[in-house]
Amino acid sequence: MAQAPLADQLRPQRLSQFVGQEEIAGSEGILKKILGGAKETDFFPSIIFWGPPGSGKTTLARIISNELKRDFFEFSAVNTSIKDVETVIKETEEKPTTQLKLSPRPKVKLKRGRKPKILSPIIFIDEIHRFNKAQQDKLLPYIEKGDIVLIGATTENPSFEVIGPLLSRCRVLVLHQIGEDELRKIIDRAIKKLNLNIDEKAKDFLIESSNGDARVALNVLEIAMNIKYRGKITLETTEQALQRRQFTFDKQGEEFYNVISAYIKSMRASNVDAALYYLARMVEAGQDPLYIARRMVVFASEDIGMAQPTALVVANGVFKACESIGYPECQINLAHGTAYLASAKKDRSSYDAYFKALEDVKQYGNLPVPKSLRNPVTKLMEDLDYGKDYEAYTDKDLLPEKLMDKKYYKK
Repeated sequence: MAQAPLADQLRPQRLSQFVGQEEIAGSEGILKKILGGAKETDFFPSIIFWGPPGSGKTTLARIISNELKRDFFEFSAVNTSIKDVETVIKETEEKPTTQLKLSPRPKVKLKRGRKPKILSPIIFIDEIHRFNKAQQDKLLPYIEKGDIVLIGATTENPSFEVIGPLLSRCRVLVLHQIGEDELRKIIDRAIKKLNLNIDEKAKDFLIESSNGDARVALNVLEIAMNIKYRGKITLETTEQALQRRQFTFDKQGEEFYNVISAYIKSMRASNVDAALYYLARMVEAGQDPLYIARRMVVFASEDIGMAQPTALVVANGVFKACESIGYPECQINLAHGTAYLASAKKDRSSYDAYFKALEDVKQYGNLPVPKSLRNPVTKLMEDLDYGKDYEAYTDKDLLPEKLMDKKYYKK
């Protein structure tokens, strides 16, 4: 039998072992309170966990089953039909559990003289948003009658992806991206359990590059374990495990890339003569005019930008002309555009600002958008304070909390 992935091996079994999502799973979290009540009354509501990948949705569903000691059936809407789900539900109602090869069905202990009540099973459906309206409709009567406790998991906004009748029968619990401190605890737990030797730089890189996804962090750590150098997991082995692609040019046709590079750099230096020379080299070699024109469109925003915004209009005009006319006449359009772009004032402020922002996106991942900037298009979203305190014209910082006071664009 194949060994389970590390992420599955380290999955916590009890709520007290779960790391992160304090508002839901912490000592004062709503889930702990609902579970406490369920142990007294045997009532547990149907739930939909909404959160990003690797935030703990499946783990929490399994923990709930363990805590309540109920039968647990796990499905993924990606590769399961609603008929499969219905078949399991009906079998749990009609057949003894011994025939289902399950542990004995949990029973409620009642006062003497009363028959024990068999507890309804937990049906967990991952990626529940993949079920269409008709498939989701099929679940309603089972929830309504109390035949099942439904736990759905979705990375998509349930306001849009889950039908209203099903949403009204479920409690939506919102999970957030796992923070760096929580990820560190999860990784440290894995390192201790497996007795691993890992560089702090490698660990920091793993935490930073996992984008708040515990599953990604553990999967990369597992791969790094198998390629470690001399028994130690280094930054290099972690980068290899993550497999970040490095894109390079094909060395064939190197002269072509030399000429296009010289063309762009000549326009950047405002050297019209050199730019026209390298343009003529490309045209004479039969280079696709649309390729050259596309590079001009990029250059117009990258190097000229706000200094002369009409440059983008001219570059797009050249592209359209080349597209409709073709060689040999369009070489004149290319020459016209080249002279204009090379002569224009240069300003890379918008280009530089964007890539500074992009660096933060790569470093910090999908930081939560401030709630005031979110559009409360449903009642659920309004209840979650989406759009609260929004001001159309404001001097307030609108960046995510972690990037407050960052300045990318310099006028």
